[in-house]
Amino acid sequence: MSPPSPASVEARWRVRGEALALGPDPLLMGIVNVTPDSFSDGGAWLAPERAVEHGLRLVEEGAAILDVGGESTRPGAEPVSAAAELDRVLPVVEALASGSGVPVSIDTTKRKVAEEALSAGAAIVNDVSALRFSPGIADLAAETGAGLVLMHMKGEPRTMQADPVYDDLLGEIASALEEAAGRARSAGVSAGSIVLDPGIGFGKTPGDNLRLIGRLDRLRAIGHPVLVGHSRKSFLDPEKRKNPAERLPESLAAGLLAADAGAAILRVHDVDAHARALEVRRRFRTANAEAPMESGEAVR
Repeated sequence: MSPPSPASVEARWRVRGEALALGPDPLLMGIVNVTPDSFSDGGAWLAPERAVEHGLRLVEEGAAILDVGGESTRPGAEPVSAAAELDRVLPVVEALASGSGVPVSIDTTKRKVAEEALSAGAAIVNDVSALRFSPGIADLAAETGAGLVLMHMKGEPRTMQADPVYDDLLGEIASALEEAAGRARSAGVSAGSIVLDPGIGFGKTPGDNLRLIGRLDRLRAIGHPVLVGHSRKSFLDPEKRKNPAERLPESLAAGLLAADAGAAILRVHDVDAHARALEVRRRFRTANAEAPMESGEAVR
């Protein structure tokens, strides 16, 4: 199937019969890590009841989507079995899908995990391998009408930060995501169900990540909405002065820059803070649209 033109892209993300409105303000995807070893909050929400409580709190704070993951994809992370991943995520997905009031995303690269999570009520598959590890995820998304996030990653989590080098950063990433989106559409996934993610921190240098956030237009030109996952990542603090959970100011700055660059969705740990920052941005844009500065007006 041919790709959609950027001008024809709907301002909606279609996920299992639901259409999420995508507007000038990005939707917030709240992170629910059910893992012992995620880079920022590993172990904090490993108990299902705590993960569910955390997810419900994120919705109260403004999350429009909850992203549940049972396998860490931090640099150097070791893979886990599908069985272990399912043990971690299924109770959480089922509870949040039935009780949160927002769509639930399953963050996985395994078709088996995606299939059972969708059966438990998930509406989105967030695949950080962009179908490289389990091509059958595309067929599954087509069969179920699930939303599909395709993320760029250079290599695999264990090795992705071992001196990543690009001859053409934007061109190579755009080409890889365009190819992945084409494979998904060829498998029958609706163009309106696909979202692209440049993979901030996944096989990129700190400078690469900053350039990607500044040039989201290159990815948006492919014809699908763009998701940015910048929250608490090390590129925000390359000198490692702060622990990941202490990188809120840096995360907010990057989130606002991504919003201005056209991100449709921000995947974040700190939903309340991002929602409040985006509200200020919204008021600023509204005020200036309604009362533009007159010619010659002094600026103080």
